Amino acid sequence: MGVNGINSWQIGGVKVTRIVEMESTGGSRFILPDATRDACKPIDWMQPHFMDDQGNLKMSVHALVIDTGEYRILVDTCIGNDKERNIPTWSHLQTDFLQQLASAGYPRESIDYVLCTHLHVDHVGWNTILIDGEWVPTFTNARYLIGETEWHYWDAHEDESAYGPVLADSVRPVVEAGLVDLVSTDHRLCTEVSLQSTPGHTPGHVSVKIESNGEQALITGDCIHHPVQMTRTDWCSSADYDQSEGRRTRENLLAELVDRNILVIGTHFATPTAGHIKGLPDGGYWLDVS
Repeated sequence: MGVNGINSWQIGGVKVTRIVEMESTGGSRFILPDATRDACKPIDWMQPHFMDDQGNLKMSVHALVIDTGEYRILVDTCIGNDKERNIPTWSHLQTDFLQQLASAGYPRESIDYVLCTHLHVDHVGWNTILIDGEWVPTFTNARYLIGETEWHYWDAHEDESAYGPVLADSVRPVVEAGLVDLVSTDHRLCTEVSLQSTPGHTPGHVSVKIESNGEQALITGDCIHHPVQMTRTDWCSSADYDQSEGRRTRENLLAELVDRNILVIGTHFATPTAGHIKGLPDGGYWLDVS
């Protein structure tokens, strides 16, 4: 934990920095309906970081800056300010996200790439800001990388009744500005950073692999919303496009990561946000943040 509560991690020559928009305890049942307090309380490895002593889950909405030295890559851009959203606590936010980003050493003009693991409401918000009544790109010097499968699906199946006009205010303006590159689910951005297909939560969902100087990390995106899903891989998000595919993806990924020296950085994991996957004696997994 660093200045202003910012976490950062070093993976070889690559620095990853977390910029928090909001953290909350409780209120997560709308996204993980199986995760009742009574069902969560016995999973005691989650305390104190990911659950309180009453069984309320702790979650975070944050972005992650990958700094390779050559490139500055912003992964997932949270909810954003001034957006009309159907979830009251996410609507018309006024946070200091951009100031936090600048304080961490990454003013918005310095970002080279914006990478969206998928196009849900809480991953695209800061793609744009409101200036003189118009939604304009926030990161004017960046290329916005969006999965081709993901874009084509949402472009055809936009549903404003779910969260609000997400594509209209946070995605289409950057497409129309000519800043978007549509990429494959195994796209390599640079030597150190590449995508890994992790479908189910959305049709074109990806996680982000980082490899440098023999060290590795993985940014999950939403294939694992909360660490509880490591122990209860059968608990699926209400926002999953295909829950059975999402569960398969999660179980395959955890089996691939267990007992390996790969730092797993969760896109919604509360502080301290990152750790290593370990197996539990009775099956399932847990996140070791020690």
